[in-house]
Amino acid sequence: MSQTDTPDAATEDNGDRYNVPALERGLRLLCEFSRDTPTLSAPELARRFNLPRSTVFRLLSTLENMGFIEKTESGRDYRLGLAVLRLGFEYLASLELTELGVPVLTRLSEDIGHACNMVVRDGRSIVYVAKTASPTPFRSAVTVGTRLPAHATVLGHVLLADLSLPQLRALYPEDKLEVFSENTPRTVNALFDMVQTVREHGYVLGEGFFESNISTIAAPVRDRAGHTIAALGATFTTAHIDEGPVDQLVNRVCAAADEISGLLDGAHPGMTRKVIPLRR
Repeated sequence: MSQTDTPDAATEDNGDRYNVPALERGLRLLCEFSRDTPTLSAPELARRFNLPRSTVFRLLSTLENMGFIEKTESGRDYRLGLAVLRLGFEYLASLELTELGVPVLTRLSEDIGHACNMVVRDGRSIVYVAKTASPTPFRSAVTVGTRLPAHATVLGHVLLADLSLPQLRALYPEDKLEVFSENTPRTVNALFDMVQTVREHGYVLGEGFFESNISTIAAPVRDRAGHTIAALGATFTTAHIDEGPVDQLVNRVCAAADEISGLLDGAHPGMTRKVIPLRR
């Protein structure tokens, strides 16, 4: 066996050896579409990828034939197609987390009379993977698939609580964090101090992080190793959360999160949870 054929060398080369350039280009092309950039033209994509227009047109034609993109009414631009949505729903349906968690989430929402959500973290964002409608007049703008900045949301703080300060700094290398409300942490150090609340109490109760009139009680869903894999939250208008017995609401949210952890064979923290005041 030559030096280049050794297992170690093969392992190092596997990333390039098994990479399919055309497939990678097609997937990267799909990733260029977003909420902020819902439509793109072939010339713009060619410019972004520094590729010949003929190559981009072939990629677009293939993706269009498979339903992953479609032409807009103008006929010049493209947008994501229904096949992308179908894949997204199939992914969510395949998650054991949502399969086992949705019934618990629904029961909790009916029990407390407010909207409940479950989210996972994708880098610096939280992604809603399950949601129940609120029986109250309050209506949230988020839907399944909505992405929000982790540092600026209560649910995100739950998902960031496992990270050390160096890990948080690696995730947020900038000096100042983007601010969405007066309660959004401005720096990584401030964010780290906030997420310690989750470690200490096993939940977080906060007001006005992303939207000034929205409050959330959130608790972690853990796997069998005790790692946080999701966050479960109940969302209220500020007036609603001020009215009722907060300790009972916290206990119900935490119990639901622990129940899902148990269904996933997760590790229950077994800690004494103390009710903490709203951040104003």
